[in-house]
Amino acid sequence: MSLSQTPSAHVSARGVIPDATVSRLPMYHRSLLSLTARGVLLVSSEELAEASGVSSAKLRKDLSFLGSYGTRGVGYDVEFLLYQIARALGLTQVWPVVIVGIGNLGNALAGYPGFASRGFSVVGLFDTDPQRVGESVTVAGKEIVVTDISKLPQVVLSTGASIGVIATPEAAAQEVCDVMVRNGITSILNFAPVLIEVPAGVDVRRVDLATELQILAFHEQRKSQSALTQANAG
Repeated sequence: MSLSQTPSAHVSARGVIPDATVSRLPMYHRSLLSLTARGVLLVSSEELAEASGVSSAKLRKDLSFLGSYGTRGVGYDVEFLLYQIARALGLTQVWPVVIVGIGNLGNALAGYPGFASRGFSVVGLFDTDPQRVGESVTVAGKEIVVTDISKLPQVVLSTGASIGVIATPEAAAQEVCDVMVRNGITSILNFAPVLIEVPAGVDVRRVDLATELQILAFHEQRKSQSALTQANAG
C-alpha cells in the first residue's frame, strides 16, 4: 500500500511528459478556452504564458512535450493547440464521475458547472446519512437522486466510471476509498483532510482547503510584518 500515489511522469506519443508539465496543462487549457471565447485565433507564447501565470520559456518547454505546434513570428493557432492539450489531458471524451459525501461541500461540487464544460459527467451521488439519501440534487441541468453507498458498485458497473470524488468527513475517507477501489475506481480526488492509502495503480489527488488557507495566512503574515518593518524604518 502507498500514500496518495501519483506518477512522476506520463507517457505520450512523443515520449515521457514530466508530472510538473502535466500539472500545468490544465492552466494552459483554461487560458485557451478564455481566448477562444473572446474570438482570438492566434496567440504568442508570451501572451499565453502571461495568461497562464508562467514564464514563456517554461510554456514553450511544456508544449514541446506535446509536439511543435507554434509558428515562429506568428504564434499558436488557439483552436488547434486547445485540441492538442485537451487530447493530452484525455478531455476529448466524457469521463463519468461519482461523488461520495453529499454534505455542503459535496453539494457544491455536484453543482459545479465547470465539470460538464471540461469533459466530466457526474453520474452518481452517494452518502450513508439517511437524511441525505433520497435527496434530489441538480447536476448540469438534470436531477440526480442521492443513493446509499451500497449502490455504488451498480452505478460504476453501468456507467463505466473510473473517477471518484471523496467529500466525506476525515473519519470516513479511508473506508469510502476502499469501497471505490474494490469496485473499479482507479482515480480519486480526495477533499477529506487526511492521507488515504491506495494500492498500486490507483492515483489520488488531494485537495486540502484548510491547508491552502493556512498557506495564504502565512503569506499575509509575512506581508504584514514587512509593511510594519518598512513603517518603522520610515
